[in-house]
Amino acid sequence: MKPSRTKSAIRFVIAILFAASGCFAQNIPSTIRGKWAVRRELPTRTISCWGEADAKKIIGTQIEYSDGIFRWEGITIHNPSAQERIVTADKFRDENSSPSSSGSQVDFRQLGIVAKQATEISIRHEAAKVSGATTEIPGDNVLVKDANTIIFSVCNLYFEAKRTHEIK
Repeated sequence: MKPSRTKSAIRFVIAILFAASGCFAQNIPSTIRGKWAVRRELPTRTISCWGEADAKKIIGTQIEYSDGIFRWEGITIHNPSAQERIVTADKFRDENSSPSSSGSQVDFRQLGIVAKQATEISIRHEAAKVSGATTEIPGDNVLVKDANTIIFSVCNLYFEAKRTHEIK
């Protein structure tokens, strides 16, 4: 094999290995591209690091996702990468509930998701300064409830956002 073909073959094998391991970063998936308005807090049985005043500040804010940006309020992440996975109702409950009966317990039913599985999209970013209690950005980790509804949590409080504008 000529050197250029060898390099191409090595790059191809590396790309396949990354794709198979799920480590391949991707742009924001088209399913959530657009502008979203945070409509309401969802009632859940969780223990939060935020109080009611912090939660109310999220209601009415806008989230924007496009191929080149992820934006909430004054925080903009340029060229974001995202990871997308399918999560079952049981897996979500197990990952987002504490083992003791006195801890946080959240499941699809509380979030209004009737399907047995949902798409979860996580956007990678540097730690953000949203409040002293969290470095999360509202909308950086979402469950797709349907084509026009997403659910996300901040500080273990869950919110619902509705699509107001679609971006291709």
